[in-house]
Amino acid sequence: MVAYTILSGLLFGLYFSLMAIGLNLIFGVMRMVNLAHGDFIMLGAFAAFFAYTMWNMNPLVTMLVVFFLFIILGGALYYLVVPRLLRAHDPEMLSLILFFGLSQIIQALAVIAFGNNQRSIDYTALGSGTVYLFGQGFEESWVVVASVSLLAIILVSIYLYVTKLGVATRAVMSHREEAASAGISVHRVSAYAMGIGLALAAIAGVFSPFMIGSIDPTMGTDLTTTSFAIIIIGSLGNPIGTIVGGMIYGLSLMYMESYQPSWSSLVPYLLLFIILLLKPSGLLGRRMRNA
Repeated sequence: MVAYTILSGLLFGLYFSLMAIGLNLIFGVMRMVNLAHGDFIMLGAFAAFFAYTMWNMNPLVTMLVVFFLFIILGGALYYLVVPRLLRAHDPEMLSLILFFGLSQIIQALAVIAFGNNQRSIDYTALGSGTVYLFGQGFEESWVVVASVSLLAIILVSIYLYVTKLGVATRAVMSHREEAASAGISVHRVSAYAMGIGLALAAIAGVFSPFMIGSIDPTMGTDLTTTSFAIIIIGSLGNPIGTIVGGMIYGLSLMYMESYQPSWSSLVPYLLLFIILLLKPSGLLGRRMRNA
């Protein structure tokens, strides 16, 4: 039982890291909390649902489609909204209000378009077999999602630490004004970050029916809270720290669901409360500041 809890916690931890890393990337670059983050996850989930039910499209194919679509959407949203916010007297506070309003608009439109009924995707869409890890059996879909999540996290790391655009992104994350004075196109870098952040959220949404369960238009609020708790645990503004937060959250969630299932819904709030009390900067906060 203990081995199963730990291994399943690690599998889910990879997924939750994917779910939250886009939110942390956007905050790291623009110092704005996207309170509509969970709603973009929800949109990715419904994209997977309709693609599967209408065209029998495998979620792995849907993942590729929504990735490119949401990169374009994120870039357009950035140029439509963020430059105006940055000229405001208090852009961070104004961004909270704006993204909260955007969240409510997306939810309202989703309810009108999709209805309030919960939907689900056949779990065999990602494989119907059982995968054994260290003698423990897990649904094949869990392993597939965890593997895709790990690959996505690796690609984000390569983007940030190897590519020229990624180096520019980290420069903007470190100090926006100095990056601009060094000739870096801050708006271009930020637009890519917004696009990639929303695309990662949408990918997490594609796989949410297999890891979270049924989906509905109002699921975004809870997912935003969970994602925010994860990035606080790792370190706010440090995308790679999201991996630590996701693993801790996944292990904590699976432990509670195994031994105290009635308390499992409190996990993100309890972890957020504990981390803010003990280390408000997050577990990797000191490392991020010294980098």
